[in-house]
Amino acid sequence: MHLEDEILKEHSREQCNTIVQWVGKSQQRFDELFALFLRGEYRITQRSSWPLSYCVEAHPEFIKNHFENLLNNLQRPGVHDAVKRNTIRLLQYADIPEKFRGRVMDTCFKSVASPTEAVAIKAFSLTVLGNLAKQYPEILPEIKLLVREQLPYQTAAFKSRAKPFLQQ
Repeated sequence: MHLEDEILKEHSREQCNTIVQWVGKSQQRFDELFALFLRGEYRITQRSSWPLSYCVEAHPEFIKNHFENLLNNLQRPGVHDAVKRNTIRLLQYADIPEKFRGRVMDTCFKSVASPTEAVAIKAFSLTVLGNLAKQYPEILPEIKLLVREQLPYQTAAFKSRAKPFLQQ
């Protein structure tokens, strides 16, 4: 399989699954997908982010050596919502190295607080923050405050992710 051609072929669930199956349990193939994700051409970056997130869901260890580049890419100005959404989505499944947890928390707090951020990005950010709160319970009051501020203006998806925080 020529991965770049497959990514450009079409943007569909079926094509995403084809790429995820091709990567399978291979770190080397995942690294190839990750390299295309970072390449910068918007269509390749957007389309590769979707299977990338599913690969990490199935094999969280795949992303272990890529955190620096992953977070740098996420914090680039003008990064597309699809890239943000799938990057934060994959962080839900990853064991985030300690040295990157502060950056991830900051990114997720900013995403939830932003009035212009897409709801899926906010919802995934809440889940990542919830996972980090297990290691850093001192962030729970800040998460709850943020959730209460956002709740009246958010969708059902956000409210469903926010509910556990309010019940704690």
